[in-house]
Amino acid sequence: MTEFLNTTINGLSSGAIYALGAIGLSLVYGILKLVNFAHGDFMTLGGYVAFAINVSAGMPLVVAFLGAIAAVAALGLVLEWGIWAPMRRRGAGVMQLLLLSIGLAFVIRNLILFHWGGDDRSLDVDQFQSWNPFGGVQITAIQVTVIVTAGVVLLVVATMLKSTLIGKTMRALADSFDLAEVSGVNTKRVVTYTWLLAGSLAGLAGVLAAVYTTLTPNTGWFLLLSIFAAVVLGGIGNAYGALVGGVVLGLVQEWSTIFFAATYKEAIGFVVLILVLLLRPQGIFGQARTV
Repeated sequence: MTEFLNTTINGLSSGAIYALGAIGLSLVYGILKLVNFAHGDFMTLGGYVAFAINVSAGMPLVVAFLGAIAAVAALGLVLEWGIWAPMRRRGAGVMQLLLLSIGLAFVIRNLILFHWGGDDRSLDVDQFQSWNPFGGVQITAIQVTVIVTAGVVLLVVATMLKSTLIGKTMRALADSFDLAEVSGVNTKRVVTYTWLLAGSLAGLAGVLAAVYTTLTPNTGWFLLLSIFAAVVLGGIGNAYGALVGGVVLGLVQEWSTIFFAATYKEAIGFVVLILVLLLRPQGIFGQARTV
């Protein structure tokens, strides 16, 4: 039981990071039908902006969180205005946009490598503070920071999508962009809000990943495959599904270490993904579609 509880805490920590990244990725795909392979590098940039503020400038971690969120949100908006919107106006197809996002991923990653180098980086956090609330169950201050921060943000985002006007219009565009546009929805404004939200969540996820592990130029790229898996598991284009899929994937990967070596946990997570999709191809919260 002690080992199960410890791995559950680890799973909630990694699953929370997956969920934050997956929601932004899912919203962008759901509304714009864009598979953004640069999303992982958005997360990496968030981690390095936090490093610059927290370590290089010596400012508090809270300021680093806010700075990273603002920087990545601004990047998402600049790329929308400078690249994605002009490409959509020119009638770019799914494949062209996909290749462009892959190219952007390499550009962002190499700019990070050029500026900060390839050495491992860490934020200025206490790596050793921990508590033992129940016998051998151990929870660290880092895990508390990751779980509580992500939990609060995920709750706020879920409430926003469900209850606010902008959240409802985002979901309307995800259901049918053209129908929402002819119904009088200001689609340009909603797309702008979507990129701001997706960038903010990616920046936050990158900072939490930097808090939880060491930071390298490939941090987001290594996380991206699990984030895509979370999106597919929850239901492609469904933000609520992405949230649940991220947490479920994180838990399954960590629980698997009870029975198998930790090096296999990503593979086991994808085995579970395949099994779930065999039973429910549309994902947990996705809707079945017919051609």
